[in-house]
Amino acid sequence: MRDHTRDDTVGPPISGNPAGWNEGRAASNGWEHGTLRRAVIHGISLYNVGEFHDAHDCFEAEWYNYGRGSTESTFLHGMVQVAAGAYKHFDFEDDGGMSSLFQTALQYLENVPSDFYGVDIPDVKSTLEDALDDPSVLHDWQIKLDGTHPEASEIDLEYARELE
Repeated sequence: MRDHTRDDTVGPPISGNPAGWNEGRAASNGWEHGTLRRAVIHGISLYNVGEFHDAHDCFEAEWYNYGRGSTESTFLHGMVQVAAGAYKHFDFEDDGGMSSLFQTALQYLENVPSDFYGVDIPDVKSTLEDALDDPSVLHDWQIKLDGTHPEASEIDLEYARELE
């Protein structure tokens, strides 16, 4: 673990055994990169309530902690593209921009483990692929984290404000 990605305030997953977590690891309550898990929790929660720009910022700020080509970097880059694509669709009605961003996201997420830091990657990829044909599939979709669909609270909004 890199010291600058350690965060002992982040809790363990609420279910499963996702990639990035090891029950026997003491630092960051078992997470290889505690700050990544924290960014994922906030980013997914914000995405799920339509705060796509704030979700994007959560993923982007954490992305800078990792070197090119690492799984963490490609995952976060992909999630940046997911949030940006949804932002294009919902806030600007720009489905061409959404499609371009989703195609890039799919490339980044291609080799990411299926339950990376608790995110249901196969569901994300499947939904992005479906949205390329029919963007309306995004309207009822939320990203799964630890098998649930968390929604943002004031804590998530405050986290995003602190990134500005």
